[in-house]
Amino acid sequence: MGQTARVSAIAWTAAVSLAAWLWLLLCQGFFWRTDVRLPPERDPDAWPFVAVVVPARDEAEVLPASLPSLLAQDYPGRAEVFLVDDGSSDGTGELARQLARRAGGLPLTVSSPGEPPAGWTGKLWAVRHGIGLARARGPEYLLLTDADIAHEPDSLRRLVAAAHAGGFDVVSRMARLRVESLWERLVVPAFVYFFAQLYPFRRIGRKGARTAAAAGGCVLLRAETAERARIPDAIRHAVIDDVALARAVKGGGGHIWLGLAERVDSVRPYPRLHDLWRMVSRSAYAQLRHNPLVLLGTVLGLALVYLVPPVAVVTGLATASAATCVLGGLAWLVMTGTYVPMLRYYRQPLWLAPLLPFTAFLYLLMTVDSAVQHYRGRGAAWKGRTYARPDAVVGEER
Repeated sequence: MGQTARVSAIAWTAAVSLAAWLWLLLCQGFFWRTDVRLPPERDPDAWPFVAVVVPARDEAEVLPASLPSLLAQDYPGRAEVFLVDDGSSDGTGELARQLARRAGGLPLTVSSPGEPPAGWTGKLWAVRHGIGLARARGPEYLLLTDADIAHEPDSLRRLVAAAHAGGFDVVSRMARLRVESLWERLVVPAFVYFFAQLYPFRRIGRKGARTAAAAGGCVLLRAETAERARIPDAIRHAVIDDVALARAVKGGGGHIWLGLAERVDSVRPYPRLHDLWRMVSRSAYAQLRHNPLVLLGTVLGLALVYLVPPVAVVTGLATASAATCVLGGLAWLVMTGTYVPMLRYYRQPLWLAPLLPFTAFLYLLMTVDSAVQHYRGRGAAWKGRTYARPDAVVGEER
């Protein structure tokens, strides 16, 4: 009797999981589709002046693969690059100057902001310094891009043409992350998949919708919009700075767009699980606003949606419960189907799709670890700089 009751409970839980997946499939902005690419473009009559701001801290390893691509932008108008060397110890600033001398192309200014004052995250303090330098030149647009992002030669031109055609205040493209090692194959596509599930791209671009997000590696922002929204001062505490920026712009009535990139790539490697774990765990609890109840709900939600289906299938097979096995199998099938488009986008083998529950379990552990680190007082960080007040910081670092 007791075993029958347990099997029945698992069957009902699998039914709830299946219902959740059907809702996600049809009602969560079609988050699983990967066809949200750069919107229609139209060349402006006169190409605006764009200032490219690159915050950089200890980026000598990736800069040779990324900075020359910015300097080589085939942009019809005026553009300048402002690289802010945020206290690097590996010669990032001097390397940037050497690369510019060798590569030529767009003008490059390298500067350092000094230590951030209390209440500022290091990355946003660097961004503020770069924007301040740029504003003295009077740009119409700001391109905020990370030091590990490589752009194809037409990237800036297409961003500006899309912003002009759509009247967008922000046009952001989620760079294609590196997927080469085994752990990158398992974890990276799921990272973008989960992000899209939280912030469906179609809703972000819809006027009047509350959903707001951007991808910090590639954000084209109107300069007047940044000034009106007091960016970055208004979000100076943020570590998940891209989402905070998008919320500030949309909260002020701005029109934003976010989609997947085809010709914008991150060159930063994450060869080991440890590297990916650090990337996720240092900001995961901040995403939950350091709220234990939200953490508990997230853990239970991840377990219900991602872990229950395979558990139900195994339990159903072990107990000869057809209902449990079928319900769990259907939920697992829907889950697998929604993950396939992301794997195709990343050009990965489709046999990875059924392994999504395992990857989700890793993310569950990373999220719990993020909370543990928070309560141990280690706080959020950017490139080795840890903040003394982790409870005041909300955001992301990559």
